[in-house]
Amino acid sequence: MFTILGLTTLWTLVVAAGGAAALWRFRGRSLRITIIVAALAPLVAALAAVLQSVRAMFISAHDSWVVLWTLAFAALLGLAMSVLLGHWISAGSRAVGRQVRQLGSSYEPLEGAGGTVPAELAELTDELEMTRKKLAASHDRERALEASRRELVAFMSHDLRTPLAGLRAVSEGLEDGVIDDVPGALRQMRATVDRMTGLVDDLFELSRLSTAPPPRRRSAVSLRELAEDVAGENGEHARAEGVRLTVATPAGDDRLAVQGDPDELSRAVTNLVGNAIRHTAAGGEVTVTVDREADGRVRLAVTDACGGIPAADLPRVFDVGWRGDAQRTPETVPSASGKSGIGGGLGLAIARGVVESHEGTIGVTNTATGCSFKVDLPAG
Repeated sequence: MFTILGLTTLWTLVVAAGGAAALWRFRGRSLRITIIVAALAPLVAALAAVLQSVRAMFISAHDSWVVLWTLAFAALLGLAMSVLLGHWISAGSRAVGRQVRQLGSSYEPLEGAGGTVPAELAELTDELEMTRKKLAASHDRERALEASRRELVAFMSHDLRTPLAGLRAVSEGLEDGVIDDVPGALRQMRATVDRMTGLVDDLFELSRLSTAPPPRRRSAVSLRELAEDVAGENGEHARAEGVRLTVATPAGDDRLAVQGDPDELSRAVTNLVGNAIRHTAAGGEVTVTVDREADGRVRLAVTDACGGIPAADLPRVFDVGWRGDAQRTPETVPSASGKSGIGGGLGLAIARGVVESHEGTIGVTNTATGCSFKVDLPAG
């Protein structure tokens, strides 16, 4: 008995070694071949062990043939199943490969592998589809940023070229002595330089907000008081434009405080209020409302009478360089005070950067007479 067990074990080890050598030999080949070899190795080992046992136990020829036919049928069935399994996994692998190649060449929805792949490969295809969606979203954001950058460069080129041409004309006139009102010309040059400086400052501030950490100085800031201060500072501007500027706050002594940088928050609100005044026609009203929401956050809303923003432009309002159509473009809406309302299209982008750096949100919706910019900030 021990002799039979020893011989059976020996043949099994020999076949196993041969199977391992075959696997090593075909390690760089198709997965289908590897699966077939891995499936055949134990079948051949079992067949060799049974043959040796049959010879050693001296069983009848009839019984030997029955055993051999049974083993042969099992071996053929195992071979067929391994070929089918190899083909199935290989087909799934090719489907995943096609998806990977497609992922590297386009952002269109991936070609589905259907139900022809195992669950593990199906999970991989799902992950690839999620990756595709993320890459597509990132690609869309990159294209939008590039378009915004090009638009900003065009706007800045125009906004700097025009005043520079004016400065050159005035300076040449002064040099040639053809300008009689020298003090007026100097005031005009100073105003032009101030506006150009403002554009450069806006660009610097926008760059800082895009790359810098959250506000450098945190303290309790009363949005009620801040709104009243900004309204007071812009009162003369509103009166010159023929616009009524009002502030609405809830009754009581709630300061409606938030944690943040008072200078940056003041700049954001000033940008919103100034933008509303510029785009509201004479006789219109701009209202600054401060209140506390049900969730405890503090909301500041600036509502104007600009006539509204086209629905297609609402998602772009806070983009760098956005100015909108002629209805809201300062260049085509003369200022009631005679002052140029031209801007670089950076005010709203700066306001968004300030609000988001304070862990807040900002949005805009159309109203019956204009639009309303809403800022929500965590209570301080």
